[in-house]
Amino acid sequence: MKYLGHLPADDPFFAYLRCDILPLLSLNASCPDFRVYQLPASHHVYLYEDQHSQARIIGKFFGGVPGLDPGAALRHMEREFNNLNHLRNIGFTGYPHYVVRPLGRNANLNKVLVEEFCYGVPLTDFIVNAIRRNARDALFQKLTALAYFLATLHNRTVIDNKVDFNKECEYFNRIMEQLTNAGRAGWEEVREFHQLKNQWRGRACMWEDQQVLVHSDVTPANILFGDGLWVIIIDLERMKSADRVFDLGRVVGELQHFFMQQAGDKWLAEPFIGHFLWEYACQFPDRDAAFAAITRRTPFYAGLTLLRIARNTWVEGSYSWQLRDEARKTLR
Repeated sequence: MKYLGHLPADDPFFAYLRCDILPLLSLNASCPDFRVYQLPASHHVYLYEDQHSQARIIGKFFGGVPGLDPGAALRHMEREFNNLNHLRNIGFTGYPHYVVRPLGRNANLNKVLVEEFCYGVPLTDFIVNAIRRNARDALFQKLTALAYFLATLHNRTVIDNKVDFNKECEYFNRIMEQLTNAGRAGWEEVREFHQLKNQWRGRACMWEDQQVLVHSDVTPANILFGDGLWVIIIDLERMKSADRVFDLGRVVGELQHFFMQQAGDKWLAEPFIGHFLWEYACQFPDRDAAFAAITRRTPFYAGLTLLRIARNTWVEGSYSWQLRDEARKTLR
């Protein structure tokens, strides 16, 4: 978190926070003084802290984000605002499953979404501490909490439509196109990945489940934990209807990535992966059948996650190759 200074009183966003947002928090808005901090995020995300009340507010700006034209930025802002409200409206407002409260959005102020600030420890910290400090029990406990949250989200939002696996194949194609455009995957490699994708497309299990709402971006930085089973969700921009295993495979792939990158061996993640999937399955009447069903589909989504990470510009070329190699093995 980087300190940037104070928000000027003549900034239009200052007036918006004072007149529209602080009253929602039942705070005296007569003369706030906001310190501004930049948060590490894919969007322009800032923390505003009023020195008088100590209130903290998050501003997430969609305008000016590379790759988002003004129309797309507006849609992203509205989508996340509506997604947050939808999950809160169906009960994700208290222990143990909490979705951050959206306080407002303003298209005229650089497409900003304003949210309450939530305290919590990101999943990233628990993974890193398990690797570097052997704090394994804490990671097992938090993966139990995350599995419980995801099972609750998925089971509460089932719809009467089967999974359309073609949509995930289209997403796979976009990832491969990005890898190709970045010069990270040659023609032969891309052709092999498409062959593997088509083999998965032909498996009946990939089409068998009902659609649910998935978080769709269960990266370790987007999941916060409090005490016990507290899970706090802060990013729902990409929520969609899909296969529940989309979320599970994302968590599996992220665990593999962290252990590959920081411990040099993705297999060290296996006890945590097995625990996470088994804990998810325990939320179903037939735990063994649920576990068998989700583990049949997990390799595709885990492999897709490894490819998704491999396309990032911050990933070194040699590690991108390693990720793609592990993705190939996983998809096989």
